[in-house]
Amino acid sequence: MKKTSTFQNGLIWFGAGVSLAEILTGTAFAPLGMAKGLAAIVIGHIIGCAMMLLAGLIGGRTGRSAMETVKMSFGQKGGLLFALLNVLQLVGWTAIMIYDGALAIGGIFDVGRWVWCLVIGALILLWIVVGITDLGWINKITMAALFVLTLVLCKVIFFSGNAMDASGEAMTFGAAVELAVAMPLSWLPLISDYTRQAQKPVRATAASVVTYGLVSCWMYVIGMGAAIFTGEYDIAVIMVKAGLGIAALVILVFSTVTTTFLDAWSAGISAESLSRRVSGKTVAIITTVVGVAGAILFPMDDITGFLYLIGSVFAPMIAVQIADHFLLHRDRFAVAADARNLVIWLMGFVAYRLLMGVDTPVGYTLPDMVLTILLCVIAEKLKPSVKQ
Repeated sequence: MKKTSTFQNGLIWFGAGVSLAEILTGTAFAPLGMAKGLAAIVIGHIIGCAMMLLAGLIGGRTGRSAMETVKMSFGQKGGLLFALLNVLQLVGWTAIMIYDGALAIGGIFDVGRWVWCLVIGALILLWIVVGITDLGWINKITMAALFVLTLVLCKVIFFSGNAMDASGEAMTFGAAVELAVAMPLSWLPLISDYTRQAQKPVRATAASVVTYGLVSCWMYVIGMGAAIFTGEYDIAVIMVKAGLGIAALVILVFSTVTTTFLDAWSAGISAESLSRRVSGKTVAIITTVVGVAGAILFPMDDITGFLYLIGSVFAPMIAVQIADHFLLHRDRFAVAADARNLVIWLMGFVAYRLLMGVDTPVGYTLPDMVLTILLCVIAEKLKPSVKQ
């Protein structure tokens, strides 16, 4: 397997952060105002990226993919549950990202949403065929273009208008923090797929998370600023008013492709964890095709519930992994299933859903993960595991 440099990992996660979905999510923070909205975005990303860092370190230190590291806590068959859930959520993400991209591009060049779904899908397939370690100059040129164009977009939003009262239903501060946690949290079951093949895994993990965290905050702020300073929640309309034209098309198409590619590629890697006979690249291609079909056939305008569902599944999962790897030094990779950890995960899942009805200043993910980690430690103290 070809090793990736720290710089390559940074580029990969820069592309993941420059995302239309993150800009659109950022518009929901506008009713809080710039100061409170920015505070919620930063706090949420600190929480989410801290968990993302720990998840990436497990993969980097062990050389295992994300779903293979899950087996270290839940056993061979126990890990299959999360691999299957991860493939399903990645198919869902692929469809959502293609849908959002096509819808936004259609606001600039209206030739039919299905046409743009096909165009985006074709480019994602090109990325998959080239492969994660061979993108090289394609990635560098794409990221440079995205960087310049997002700077232009920032100028249009923040220096071309006056702040106005943003419409929309205001969230509580805790709910806003949780919405900021949700994006980095959605990458938890993926990051080890990339850090495991880095030349310097720990450094690459840190670079990946810091790059993603900063860029993701930037995208949220662009979305929030767009709503506050222009009163417009449709980013495509803002681009049209600014006269960006072809530049807008480049931003929307390639930001969608570079993010969605990671979803499809990791769906393939997770599928390999389900069976050795499965080809990851083939599954990635199938995921893209299914995503295109889903984006054409179904409406996907509100993804908030989907984000919270991902949080409720994967936050307690990674909490168990963090407890096992960093605190308890347990490795259950060789066993069929670890019933104790599966029960603790289920308790964490239920706790997350219950916490959604409680407004805390730090959202639901952090309290749920702390509770789940405590349950792991208590369970270990009450009944020490059999030494391997």
